[in-house]
Amino acid sequence: MLDRRLIREQPDRVRRSLARRQLPVSIVDDILALDADWRTAVTAADAAKSERNQISSEFAKAKGQPPETLARLRERSNELGERIASYESSAASLEQRLDELLAQVPNVLADDVPDGADSNANVLVRSSGDPPAFAFEAKPHWEIGERLGILDFERGVRLARSRFTVIEGAGARLNRALINFFLERNTAAGFTEIAPPLLVNRESVEATGHLSKFSDAMFAVDDGSLFLSPTSEVQLVNLHRDEILEAADLPKRYTAYTACFRQEAGAAGKDTRGLIRQHQFEKVELVALTRPDAAAAMHDQLVRHAESLLQALELPYRLMLLCSGDTGFASQKTYDLEVWLPGQNTYREISSLSNTGDFQARRAGVRFRPAPKAKPEFVHALNGSALAIGRTLLAVLENYQEADGSVRVPRILQPYMGGTERIA
Repeated sequence: MLDRRLIREQPDRVRRSLARRQLPVSIVDDILALDADWRTAVTAADAAKSERNQISSEFAKAKGQPPETLARLRERSNELGERIASYESSAASLEQRLDELLAQVPNVLADDVPDGADSNANVLVRSSGDPPAFAFEAKPHWEIGERLGILDFERGVRLARSRFTVIEGAGARLNRALINFFLERNTAAGFTEIAPPLLVNRESVEATGHLSKFSDAMFAVDDGSLFLSPTSEVQLVNLHRDEILEAADLPKRYTAYTACFRQEAGAAGKDTRGLIRQHQFEKVELVALTRPDAAAAMHDQLVRHAESLLQALELPYRLMLLCSGDTGFASQKTYDLEVWLPGQNTYREISSLSNTGDFQARRAGVRFRPAPKAKPEFVHALNGSALAIGRTLLAVLENYQEADGSVRVPRILQPYMGGTERIA
């Protein structure tokens, strides 16, 4: 959530950000109008309270005064009490409407985010590794997995519905190897491992901005008071909700492996085959909570760490800076890591790494004290996948496929596979 003072003091900055996101800017004027009415109501209530306090002091001095003097003071005090109740009721109603509007405003984009309407305007930052050259026609992962008997899409549908998959045998072991490899690398890099609940409450998803972004995508349970987590970013950011941290304890860096659930995974009819867009998928997530002046450096650290995982797996990838129209609701700035998929002859996103500034922390009430007895400030929150398990699995299947239909196991994963070098 944006600071109301930011909109009040720099409305043009917020309007420019909305316009860069291809969104209407009129909501800024609506917020300013409501904010002015709210401040008027609060000021009027404060003035009435001050006058009533003055009358209370006059009561103490009115002993021995004529009864009509006391009656007049009592009548005025009662009148002020009614006015105060009316002003406070009006202010509360206006504040609720303000919060509803503020919840619809995305984060203000960083100045160095490139302008553009969609992913076609994203900017290549760097690339690593050459796409493999095969002496045969590369197969997509769904053909490889079905032929090897490690991916069963039909049984996934039978057990649940479309876009659910059963992973079997060596495929399940490879999936688990990726999870263990990522978690061990992340914890070795200083991230604390968390095993969070998979159900999250409404306050948690509102705090991270996912209820606005994924309100039609999340699986709701218990009449909408709980949700199946769309990403463990939600749980990790909310670990310190409504807490005040000490500066010496920052940064807080967390990693978690969870299953994730999204009702509408992508556009209708798009990526319906294979593991690209599943209603249930797995990720190993990174979240950092840090001082504002350290957030940019932390963003770079998260990006470099996620890259190191792809480099260790020897998978070709590229790093993209997302344009204004493709940057997520809660993000100031986002980098995407895209892995090469030879079976589809394209790069596909495998990780998004975002700096949300104080946007999520403000909603979640996560603050820190810069110095002893100093006024608390909001931390800055950053997040990224390290990595998406299903997409890494399919990238391994496609990049390490052999002419005979087998798949080589990346060297870094072989110890996690009991020394297995090939899935055949």
